[in-house]
Amino acid sequence: MQEPTHIGLDVHKETIAVAVLRPGTVECDERQIPNTPEALRKLFYRFPDRAVLRTCYEAGPTGYDTQRLLASLGIDCEVIAPSLIPRRSGVRVKTDRADARNLARLHRAGELTCVRVPTPAEEALRDLVRAREDLKHDRRIARQRIRSFLLRYGKRYPAGSDRWSFRFEVWVRALHFDQPASQAAFAHLLGAYFVRDTQMAAIDRQIAELALAEPLSGDVARLRAFRGIDTLSAVTLLTETCDFRRFGSAGAFMAFTGLVPSEHSSGQSRHQGSITKTGNAHLRRVLVEAAWSYRHAPAVRDKLRERQVGQSPDVVAYSWAAQCRLHGTYRRLAAKKGPNKAVVAVARELAGFVWGAMTDNMAV
Repeated sequence: MQEPTHIGLDVHKETIAVAVLRPGTVECDERQIPNTPEALRKLFYRFPDRAVLRTCYEAGPTGYDTQRLLASLGIDCEVIAPSLIPRRSGVRVKTDRADARNLARLHRAGELTCVRVPTPAEEALRDLVRAREDLKHDRRIARQRIRSFLLRYGKRYPAGSDRWSFRFEVWVRALHFDQPASQAAFAHLLGAYFVRDTQMAAIDRQIAELALAEPLSGDVARLRAFRGIDTLSAVTLLTETCDFRRFGSAGAFMAFTGLVPSEHSSGQSRHQGSITKTGNAHLRRVLVEAAWSYRHAPAVRDKLRERQVGQSPDVVAYSWAAQCRLHGTYRRLAAKKGPNKAVVAVARELAGFVWGAMTDNMAV
């Protein structure tokens, strides 16, 4: 069997640095090409046997277009997790060609970790959910600017607390300023807020519609059977993970969320520190938000009972077991380390329960 040729690509917006490492050699053939489909096709037309090619590049802002183009040409291409690429501490020179050369050599040595490439449909839905997060962030900033503007002009909400609510919004709409320029500035600030609020309402409707349709409906319904997880949280978990079965264990999925503790052990000493915060930050945020609901005593009431209608007895029993265990974890740790650390620990265990539900490993 012919040995493979490894090709490292350092992909940027305008250019791609290419390093070709042929079998039996230690030096790479290097070149730089434009980042266009035509240039990539021209490059790989030079290799008559594409079955022996093994290409890779780092995940980055250019997305997965390069991988999908090479896959359409019948070329094996992996997208590499940048944070898991081995780095030599003594190297102080970083160039595009050096990065491509390093990728080719490490790929041949089997030292690189690839990421799962989502399908176009999965990526589109994930982008929709992340766009909502961006809009929510923009709306929060718009609210802060309005409050700061009112504070400078001495406008105080008569009902006391100025937390944003429907009544507070009605009061804000009715405000009037003596100076025309001040009134115009305030109108622009309000406009920025209401634009974002309207966009969020529209995107929420779109996500809700997609959650009721295939292929998401069944998985969303199963995740909604858990306390603290509703439609938006369930869709976020599904779109950020895509395939739960690619994780061989609950611990592997927990590590992917970045909720496992860091560790430094040497000899007889073992020290665990704060959580790693590596992996997917969107998953970590959703799980921590959901974990706060487990500070309350286990119960199945109102909305949770409605969400569990139609679910199998195994899923309902598994959800109840999660409530009992996670509430006990919260009470035990909150007394020792405080509520914040306790909630993070609960979120880590909740990730394990979510993995079990989505992989049919529901033995407690």
